[in-house]
Amino acid sequence: MLADGAALDPAVRTKPVCYCDSAYFKGAETMRPSTVHRTVGGVLIVLTLAALTGGNDITAAESVTTPLERAASTPKGQLKSPYADFASVAEEGRRKYMAAGCNGCHGGGGGGGMAMPLTNPVWIYGDDDDTLFRVIALGTGKLSPGDAFGKQGYKRKGSEAVVGPMPHFGEIIKTDDDLWKIIAWIRSVYCERRAAGC
Repeated sequence: MLADGAALDPAVRTKPVCYCDSAYFKGAETMRPSTVHRTVGGVLIVLTLAALTGGNDITAAESVTTPLERAASTPKGQLKSPYADFASVAEEGRRKYMAAGCNGCHGGGGGGGMAMPLTNPVWIYGDDDDTLFRVIALGTGKLSPGDAFGKQGYKRKGSEAVVGPMPHFGEIIKTDDDLWKIIAWIRSVYCERRAAGC
């Protein structure tokens, strides 16, 4: 039934019902502004004030450098993890590893799959912070944008049964800190499975 008691029957009703005209909506002339109107008005005021003040301030979101940009702009050998005690952030790193989809190739526990295990005794490009950051951010081989990883002088130090290239995750992983936490988790898994530890 409609507001006026008429049935919703296309044969009976040929004109669409407009609930905003005075026959269906009593009291429109005394209506107070809705929450939506107040919210839109508030947003417009904020935008107007921002435009008047010049809007020259850089917001935090605008100043974030992606890991891909960081790897491309930092000289080789200068990237260092802020987490010397990697075990302290390893669990958070594991969650970020899973969220980024790393487990799709390297396995949920880092033991490998269609990509190399992260628990191997020898990492084929090296195991220093700078190299690990760049391998993940830039990718390798044909999956590295413009072969950025190879152009920075990185070469395989060993061989692996799985020799496919690593896709670049420098834009999928949004911040340097997230990437360092993933590396912390990788180090924790690697150290757990080595007889000598780390």
